[in-house]
Amino acid sequence: MPKPEPPPLPEEAIEEKFLAATGPGGQNVNKVATAVQLRLDVYALRLSPPVFARLRELAGSRMTADGALMVTARRFRTQEANRADARERLAELVARARDLPARRVKTRPSKAAKAKRLESKSARGAVKRGRGRVAMD
Repeated sequence: MPKPEPPPLPEEAIEEKFLAATGPGGQNVNKVATAVQLRLDVYALRLSPPVFARLRELAGSRMTADGALMVTARRFRTQEANRADARERLAELVARARDLPARRVKTRPSKAAKAKRLESKSARGAVKRGRGRVAMD
């Protein structure tokens, strides 16, 4: 069963700002503001506390203290491509925060595995003991 499509990000929660980009583009890069910086008001998404906590952890330094998520895209030479890239990355980040992490199933080594480990440890110790100084009698 395919996962349901996450709800789209509300337009009123996103603020766009265009910046002068760096990198390839020749003189055009000095004249045109092609890089885009998106600022998403996370509180406007009305996320549940566990999802918000996961988003804060995934975002890291991209999340500001006032609850804004900042994404900058400057990979492409056009505003449109950078805008689409930034929105896609922002939506992917929020979608990853909505996913529940897989629960870890605790496992224990079997008796045979423990015995094998201890046997290999003692064999290794015997090899190392044999490397001591040789007594000249």
